[in-house]
Amino acid sequence: MIDELYSARILKLAANMPHSGRLAAPQGTGERVAKLCGSKAVVDVTLDDDGRIAAFAQDVKACALGQAAAGVLGESVVGASVEEIAAARDAMAAMLKAGGEGPEGRFEGLRALKLVADYPARHASTMVAIEATLDAVRQALARKSPDTRTSLAGAA
Repeated sequence: MIDELYSARILKLAANMPHSGRLAAPQGTGERVAKLCGSKAVVDVTLDDDGRIAAFAQDVKACALGQAAAGVLGESVVGASVEEIAAARDAMAAMLKAGGEGPEGRFEGLRALKLVADYPARHASTMVAIEATLDAVRQALARKSPDTRTSLAGAA
């Protein structure tokens, strides 16, 4: 079963992480660490006028599973709204912990990590990039306009 977990697709995603690095002038930055294994993601974003991600960068130090999740995220995140990211995070958590099908739409690629559900010690590492992204977008929205705080409550 462990060989299936580290499939060629997972390893390819882990090796090819789009938007690696940091932004020079982010509007929001999120950082998450998986306490059990030390996997860490730092995400920078800027938003467009509609509150969608216009620029994205990620610095991820994680196991292959955490890097694979960050790879999928990096492929799909530009143009995403806080609501889409929150829905993907919730669907990812449900997939890992409650037998859910996983994210749909732009983040459907995260379903490649469905087998991680059988390895609870790997759940946090798999979630660090999307959690950091959600934190970064929320921070950017809060800085952008006090009126966005109301919309943040709905995406919690």
